[in-house]
Amino acid sequence: MTRLLLIVTTFMLSPAFADNHQKELAGKSKVAVQEFMGQLQGELQTSMKSGGPIKAVEVCKEKAPLIAKNLSDKYGWKIARTSLKTRNSSNAPDAWETKVLHDFEKRKQNGEQVKPMAYFETVNENGVKSFRFMKAIPTGKACLSCHGDNLDAALTAKLDSSYPNDKARGFKLGDIRGAFTITQPLN
Repeated sequence: MTRLLLIVTTFMLSPAFADNHQKELAGKSKVAVQEFMGQLQGELQTSMKSGGPIKAVEVCKEKAPLIAKNLSDKYGWKIARTSLKTRNSSNAPDAWETKVLHDFEKRKQNGEQVKPMAYFETVNENGVKSFRFMKAIPTGKACLSCHGDNLDAALTAKLDSSYPNDKARGFKLGDIRGAFTITQPLN
């Protein structure tokens, strides 16, 4: 009986079995995530070339929230980044995001590749129906400059002054750094 219940639960929540409307919303979410990723990567690459990791910290602190806001305004959704180990405490995950991030970790442990990992569902929270989407962010080699173990003393000082509650260190190549998260109101 327990096994059957698990299978039914998995079936109901799996994006593979989503209805056409959910698949359409997921497709639009993926486009927005790609736009966010592209803009942020472009800014980070430029800053790394001009000023190294210390300059990249400034991009993440100042430009990443602006990119998220501009895309949120453009699409009429809430678009952001979150993680189980946040650098900026204002990016802390809500309960739904926390659950999905933990599920992403389990999926990684079971051998799933991080790069294509995503999840979506329609939720009803406090009488508000919305479509929620998350796309995992894999830790790449460039990410380790600011999120790895062996950080330069000057960079550590910059991070400590910019983010006093920073938990986003100690990542390894291939770890789940966090996720892009989208909430599309449906009411």
